[in-house]
Amino acid sequence: MRKTRPPGGPAGSGLFTRAGIFRLKPVDSSEEETEGGLRRTMGLWQLVALSLGGLVGAGVFSLAGVVAHDDAGPGVMISFLIAIVASAAAALCYAEFAGTIPKAGSAYTYSYAALGEAIGWAIGWDLLLEYTAIVAVVAIAISGYLSYIVEQVGLDIPDWALGAPGTGAGHKIDLFAALLCLLLAFVLSRGTKESARFETILVVVKLGIVALVIVAGAFHVSAGNFSPFLPFGIGGAVAGAATTFFAVYGYDAMSAAAEESAEAKKVLPKAIVISLAIAAVIYLLVCVVLLGMQDYRHIDVKSPFSSALASVGLTGLGTVVAVGAVVGITTSALANMLAVTRVWFSMSRDGLLPAYFARNHAKRQVPTRVIRLVGIGSAVIAGFLPIKEAADLTNIGILMAFIVVAVAVMVMRRTRPDLPRSFRTPWVPLVPLVGIAFSIWLIANLDWVTWVRFVVWMLLGLVVYALYGYRNSVENGRNTR
Repeated sequence: MRKTRPPGGPAGSGLFTRAGIFRLKPVDSSEEETEGGLRRTMGLWQLVALSLGGLVGAGVFSLAGVVAHDDAGPGVMISFLIAIVASAAAALCYAEFAGTIPKAGSAYTYSYAALGEAIGWAIGWDLLLEYTAIVAVVAIAISGYLSYIVEQVGLDIPDWALGAPGTGAGHKIDLFAALLCLLLAFVLSRGTKESARFETILVVVKLGIVALVIVAGAFHVSAGNFSPFLPFGIGGAVAGAATTFFAVYGYDAMSAAAEESAEAKKVLPKAIVISLAIAAVIYLLVCVVLLGMQDYRHIDVKSPFSSALASVGLTGLGTVVAVGAVVGITTSALANMLAVTRVWFSMSRDGLLPAYFARNHAKRQVPTRVIRLVGIGSAVIAGFLPIKEAADLTNIGILMAFIVVAVAVMVMRRTRPDLPRSFRTPWVPLVPLVGIAFSIWLIANLDWVTWVRFVVWMLLGLVVYALYGYRNSVENGRNTR
C-alpha cells in the first residue's frame, strides 16, 4: 500500500523543498466557523445566484452577437457548445476542491494545499489583478448603458463626467463607473448575508428581463436567418469558441466565497454544476432567438439584441435591454469584487500579505479593510483609465488559474487519496486534461502585449513574496517550530 506524506510537514531541507517554497497549506475540510473567520450564511440558491451573477452578463447582451457577426454566423451556437464543454471540465475540477476544502480563496487555496506555497502565491497574486481589473472594466461597460438610459429620460450629462481622459472631447472622469465601484464596495461591506440578498434580487431581475426578451423575440424567429448555418465554416465556429469561453467561467468567483456558505461541502459543488447548466440553457436560447430574428450580417455589434429587436419592430424593448444589461453586468462586477476581497483576505490570513488585511469587522464579519481598498482602487482605474486591453489581461489570469486547479486535482488524487471528497471530478485525468488543453490553446492566442503585462505583474509579485511573504508565511512559522 502506497504511503502518503501528511500535508504541511517538511520533506527535506532547502529552498525548493516541502520545507521551503513548496511547503503545503494543511487541508482543513472543517466547516466550523473559526475565530477571525468569515460567517457562513449563504445557502445553495444564494450561491447559485452569485455564480449566475458572473456567468450571465455581457455574454448575453453583447458577446453572442459579436461572435455571430465576426466569426461564426448562426454557428455561434456551436461556439457556445464547445465553450460550455470546456468550461464544464474546469467547473468539475473546481467542484471537487470546493467540496473538499470549503475555505475562502478559490484557486489560491486549492493550489496552495495541493502544489505548494510558491504556486499558491503566484495564483493568488494573479487573481488579485484579474478580479480587480474585471470589476473596473465591467463598471466602464455599465457606465455606457447608464448614460444611454439617462439620455433616454431626457437628462443631460456634462462632458467631463462621460469618460476617462483621452476617451472623448472634454472627458475628465467616467463618473458612473467610479461611483458604481464605490457603491458595490459599500454593499459588500454591509455583510455577506446582505450583499448576497442584493445579488440574488439583481439576478432574478436580470433573468426575468432575459426571459422577456427571449419570449418576445421567439415569435419573430425566421428559419431563413439560420441559412447558411456555418458561413465561415466549422473553423469559424471553433474560433468563436475562444471568445465565447470568457462568458461561461463566472463560477470561479463564487468558489472564492466557500467560507461563507452553510454546508459548503454539500452545496458548493451543486451550486457550480447547477449554475453552469442554467447558464448553458440561457446562452443557447439567446443564440437561437438572436440569430432567428436578424441575419447575422446585419447585427449591430455594439448593441446586438437592440438591433435585432428593432429589425422585427420591437424597438421599444431596446430600453428594457439596456436596463437588463446594467443589472446583468452589475451582478458580474459584484461577484468579482467579492472574489478579490476573499482571495486577499485568505492570503493575508496565511501570512503572505500583511495580517492587517485579515481582520474582519467585529459585527459584520467581513474584511472591510480589504473591501474599502478594492473599492477605491477599482474606482480610480474605472474612472481615470481607458483600459481597452484589460479584458485580455483578465483572460490570461483566469486561464492560468484553470490550468493550475486542473493539475492540482490530478496531483491531489495521487498524494491524498485518503482525503474525504463530497464530490469527485469524473473521468480523471481525462476531464482535467481537457480543461488544461483548452486553456493552453486560448492562452496561446492572446496578444504578446498581454503576456508582457502579465509577466511584469508576476515579477512584481515575486519580489513581494521574496521580501515579505516567504518569511512571514504561517507555514514558515509552523515548519521552523
